[in-house]
Amino acid sequence: MPGKIYIREEEVVEVSSIPLKTLRQDRYLKKGIPYIKKNRSVYYNINDVLEFMESNKVKTERH
Repeated sequence: MPGKIYIREEEVVEVSSIPLKTLRQDRYLKKGIPYIKKNRSVYYNINDVLEFMESNKVKTERH
């Protein structure tokens, strides 16, 4: 995994505030943030996590 930063699901929860249960359910349903599963561990590319968060940004009007 050279040149890319991967984080564990617990770190995704800290960065994104997405509940761990939701991450696991999304993986089961094959939706949400792309991930890599190696042995029994799950890893997320930090850029994919940030991109997912940006794609769900709600745009508001400035006053």
